Amino acid sequence: MRYFNYLSLEEEQELFYSAPIHYNNSSEQELLAYAVGAALYCPATRPTIARDILTERHQGLTSWVLDLEDAVGDHQVAMAEELLVQQLTQLYIQLQQEQVHRDRLPLLFIRVRSIGQLERMIDQLGEMMKLITGFMLPKFDPEQGLQYFQAIARYNQEKDIHAPVLYGLPILETAAVIYRESRVEHLLAIKKILDAYKPYVLNVRIGATDFSSLFGLRRSPDMTIYDIAPIRDCMSDIINLFGRMDSPYVISGPVWEYFANGERVLKPMLRQSPFEEALGDDGRKLRKEYINRHVDGLIREVIMDKENGIIGKTIIHPTHIGLVQSLYTVTREEFEDAESIIRNNNGELGVFKSGYANKMNEIKPHLNWAQKIIARSQIYGVLHEQQHFISLLSEQEQRIYV
Repeated sequence: MRYFNYLSLEEEQELFYSAPIHYNNSSEQELLAYAVGAALYCPATRPTIARDILTERHQGLTSWVLDLEDAVGDHQVAMAEELLVQQLTQLYIQLQQEQVHRDRLPLLFIRVRSIGQLERMIDQLGEMMKLITGFMLPKFDPEQGLQYFQAIARYNQEKDIHAPVLYGLPILETAAVIYRESRVEHLLAIKKILDAYKPYVLNVRIGATDFSSLFGLRRSPDMTIYDIAPIRDCMSDIINLFGRMDSPYVISGPVWEYFANGERVLKPMLRQSPFEEALGDDGRKLRKEYINRHVDGLIREVIMDKENGIIGKTIIHPTHIGLVQSLYTVTREEFEDAESIIRNNNGELGVFKSGYANKMNEIKPHLNWAQKIIARSQIYGVLHEQQHFISLLSEQEQRIYV
């Protein structure tokens, strides 16, 4: 798998100074943690999962979450499990017949609703577990969370030595996490479990929809999650605890729920000038299209996610894939500053002027930032100096909507 693999070689060379690297679900943990990126949810009841993967139906899809929890009705659980096993069996057989190369597969995750269901899926899938990168673990709490990771660790210790590592991806979304009086104690208890099983923790995910429901809230498409005070405060504490560089976890941002047109109340969140500078008249048209589709809020929210150290996002519509992925590309300026900081981390300098002559780079304070930029650049690539994420969006739009 490789980000933006739908681009031609010519388009890639025009856009990227350093192109994204190849990876699969056997790649090292740090690389995969960044690669989860825009994770598209779909109900496990979907009858075309295998076909959609084999035909690469969704352009640019790199991570797919097969949901057995909230996307499945309580009376559908047994049927959903059976159908999911059937679809993954079909996919596995097709791969054995080499109808598609395994390295073209997106990372596949299963979102479960209980420890019993997780253990059932491992047992029923058997050899086909090699297709699965990890389990999404909703409503993660210390008691059930420990059981989840004990089961995941047991699988990894007993699996074939050549099979990929199976990961857990805890989703923080319970009342004990969002309520102020219990938050710190609960988060510390969760972190203790994750630290104990860190080789099997791929990232930490924030479930803002469940958080919002506890207050009867739902953000509008004109707002970002950072405008919702109780959710913002909780996210700040999650980042404070799990994003510290002495023991960091990759943290993934909350889902964006909107994809349809509708009436606007507030001004659009997209400035016109970046679109005009990148694409001229075409840029103005592209901006208007995003505003009409109510994804200007999504773009703003991903930018805020990045500024707060969050990498990746849960998405619920294929048109969001390219938006999120493009926003995580690294600029040439970021990349060269990061490389310079790491290269000069030899004790000879403490601070030096950026090659772009617009900032000072302090080696010790900026070293952790630089290392994260380099890690992100491997998965998302580095754009040429004259290119912008808007240029990449334009290439995607031409394929999807023209």
